[in-house]
Amino acid sequence: MKIIWSDFARAMLKDIYYYHKEVAGIPIAQKIRDRIFKTVRQLIKHPHSGQIEEFLLSLNEGHRYLISGNYKIIYKVFDKHILITDVFDTRQNPIKINNPKRNI
Repeated sequence: MKIIWSDFARAMLKDIYYYHKEVAGIPIAQKIRDRIFKTVRQLIKHPHSGQIEEFLLSLNEGHRYLISGNYKIIYKVFDKHILITDVFDTRQNPIKINNPKRNI
């Protein structure tokens, strides 16, 4: 399986990196980013390993998620690839995940 990151998910990951770079320094920012990438890599062999994302059921697109630290990695499984659609900070109100402005 091939992993594809949406532009939105890539932007969220970049925001996470820069936030932690400013608040905690480059080593911590890299550690968080690398942990997210490592979590995503498990999808290559086990694409359905994540749970169904309850807050996105209304979209009826089969969104699933994995947890990496404080972040929820939202994705969809297709025949030949996996699309990462969002990286969501779980410390936020969970209803925000269904905000249309999030471009999932």
